[in-house]
Amino acid sequence: MTDPWDTLKLLADSTRLRLINLLTREELSVAELQEVLDMGQSRISSHLAILRQAEAVVDRKDGKRTYYSLSDALRGHMKDLITAAIQAVDECDEVLADRENLKRIIEKRRKRAESYFNEVAGRAGKNYCPGRSWEAIGHFLLQLAPRIEVADLGAGEGVLALLLARRARYVHCIDNSARMVEVGSELAKTHGFENLCYKLGDIESVPLNDSSVDLALLSQALHHARHPQRAVDEAHRILRTGGQIVVIDLKEHQFEKARELYADTWLGFSENTIHQFLNRSGFQKIEVNAVTQEKEPPHFVTIVASALK
Repeated sequence: MTDPWDTLKLLADSTRLRLINLLTREELSVAELQEVLDMGQSRISSHLAILRQAEAVVDRKDGKRTYYSLSDALRGHMKDLITAAIQAVDECDEVLADRENLKRIIEKRRKRAESYFNEVAGRAGKNYCPGRSWEAIGHFLLQLAPRIEVADLGAGEGVLALLLARRARYVHCIDNSARMVEVGSELAKTHGFENLCYKLGDIESVPLNDSSVDLALLSQALHHARHPQRAVDEAHRILRTGGQIVVIDLKEHQFEKARELYADTWLGFSENTIHQFLNRSGFQKIEVNAVTQEKEPPHFVTIVASALK
């Protein structure tokens, strides 16, 4: 859209402006927008179609769901007018209510994942988990150098961490499930690993200092992240110069039940997407490969990626 008058017409509708306001804060599905705005699906979809046609918002398919966010390509008068309009209504009652509802939706996402991991804590190593195979673990171990400091991000109970602790100088396990941290700490104590520490924390805001580890591991963790790029950015931040990141995750799939069965936020990622995550964070010497495919339906494929800071 190039005409300022068209932009002003676009923003003149209160529903569209409320949608834009929300999408500047979080990528949301139509169902989530319905819950935040307390409006019907057809009304929201109609306004989203107008915003998408005007190139103000973009959509992203993830399985059967479609997520919307504000376009990163906004430029010139359109960006200026949208910014001004958002600021103008920032303290309006409806917008404040939308903001509170959005917090509730995000908290529901977090609690849904936390509830799943708290439930399986203590038996995650025994239960089926998509993408977890000894073959994939072997590919990871081949890239491990001895006597280094490791951060296992989204570690769960720390199945890999328990193996790494036998050779590594120190292993930090980060997980956002208090129960997982408790179980992992008990396992570390049982096995006598004094170089293995569990911390409660989010992989998108890792409780470790800048440039503090040699290896950052994201094993079947990215597809649980709200913002995978932020998790990769955090891995880059905590790595020392010359440090390595290793990502083990599921290749993009269409098994929708994974959301309910395993609290998955994303239905895997393509090899190109993982490469883009690493490249945008500033990593070098990036390698991304599909290494295994499970024999049983839905035939999950596991991707292993590595790169250097």
